[in-house]
Formats: sequence, C-alpha cells, structure tokens
Amino acid sequence: MKKTPLLSTNHIIAGYDQKIIIKDIDVVIPENKISVIIGANACGKSTLLKTMARLIKPVSGEVVIDGKQISTIPPKELARVLGLLPQSPVVPEGITVADLVSRGRFPYQSFFKSLGKKDYEAVEEALNIMGITELANRSVDELSGGQRQRVWIAMALAQQTDILLLDEPTTFLDITYQIEILDLLTDLNRRRGTTIVMVLHDINLSARYADYIFAVQQGKLIAKGTPKDVITADLMKQVFGLDCVVIQDPVSDSPFIVPRGKYHVTTDKM
Repeated sequence: MKKTPLLSTNHIIAGYDQKIIIKDIDVVIPENKISVIIGANACGKSTLLKTMARLIKPVSGEVVIDGKQISTIPPKELARVLGLLPQSPVVPEGITVADLVSRGRFPYQSFFKSLGKKDYEAVEEALNIMGITELANRSVDELSGGQRQRVWIAMALAQQTDILLLDEPTTFLDITYQIEILDLLTDLNRRRGTTIVMVLHDINLSARYADYIFAVQQGKLIAKGTPKDVITADLMKQVFGLDCVVIQDPVSDSPFIVPRGKYHVTTDKM
C-alpha cells in the first residue's frame, strides 16, 4: 500500500466560545486503516474531528500531518491531503450532481482556470466508485438522503486525498443505506489505502467496520484499540451508562452489544 501522511494530535485542548470540550487528547491515527470515534452525545467526538480538520483552532496543543503542524500548511496544500465530510452539509440550490462533485477539484485549480482532463477523470472516477454515474445530470435537490450522501462522499473522493474525515456519515439514513455507505467507504480504504476516520453513533456498525476505535468520554480519550479490545461490557457501562452483554457478531466475528434494558432481562435456567 502507498505511504500516507501520519495524522496525530498532541495534547489537544479545544472547544467553542471559551468552553473547553476536548481535554488534553493525544491520538495517532493508524495509516491506511478505518478508525471510528465513539462516545455519548456531546462528549466531544465531532469537536475532535473538526480540530483534526483545522475547522477549530485548539486552545493549546497541535495537530500534525507527516511531521508538520497543520496550522502551518497552506489551505490548498492541506486540501490535497485531507478531505472532510461534515454533518449535514448544505446543498447549493439547483446544483447538479456532477457540478457538486467537481467542487472537490478546487484544491487543484488556479484562478480563472477551468477544469482540465485530470479533473474530469477524477470526477468520473468518484461518481463511478459511489455508483452514481447515472445521476450526474440530476439536481441534488431531487435525490433521496442516501443518494445525497453518496454525492457528498463522491465530492470528497474527487479531492483524491490520502486522509478522509467523516462526521456521522450515516446519520438519518435507513439501515440499508447505512450499510451501503459503510461498504463503499471500506471499498475505498481497501482499494486506495485511504486513511478514513469517522464519527459514528451505532456501536455495532462501528465494531463491524472499524480497524481501530477511539472511545471518548466527557472530552477525554479513555480507550483505544481494535474493536475486540475496546467494545466490552465494562467500557459500554463507563462510556454510555449502558448495561449490556457483548457477544460475537455471527456475520463479521466482531463484538456485538446486546442491551439488557429494564423489561427484557433473562435468568439462567440451566
């Protein structure tokens, strides 16, 4: 596989409006792997991702890509290395699928220069990977939620970055679309070696698709490792306050959590 830039954070403290959310987090993102950040609502998952993407300036600490502080990298140069799909991106009114995807080529454009052959090839490849070539001339406004998400990911793919950050890419999608999106991202990782970092809410899907998991609680990193290392009953209780049983996923062999709940507790009758 190709060598990709190493993405890491060193003692990151960050937040919004003078409110500290991320508290002294160190992470090293495994190269050419799929990493997932998990945690309860408002624990700092998205803040950590946005800080790694330079959308949020840390109060202290640093984000590093391949030995360079991210704050020192010019915007277009950074956009050739790191792509971001935020939560609920806004669709420009009336824009077609192909036009939106082509915006992913912005880091490679100079002023007053139109798209060239390499740009069109990159857009075509991104549309093909996401399986939306036939939608190229459709208005994005007309598409379903799952189709729109494919378009946004295609735009990120058109950037041809080594690192792709996605903030809850499956939120509000039906389970069928969730699986399709995660399968497509896995294909991208396996084919291109793209380093992928996602924030996901679904723990079982996180365990199934992640090579590596970071667990965040109240702004602090409390666990990291493979799904089998991190997804345990004790950690689920600590992070989510969830009483559960962890079993083996019969499809993927990954950990699978089964919540106990209040009304469905069984006793051993053996």
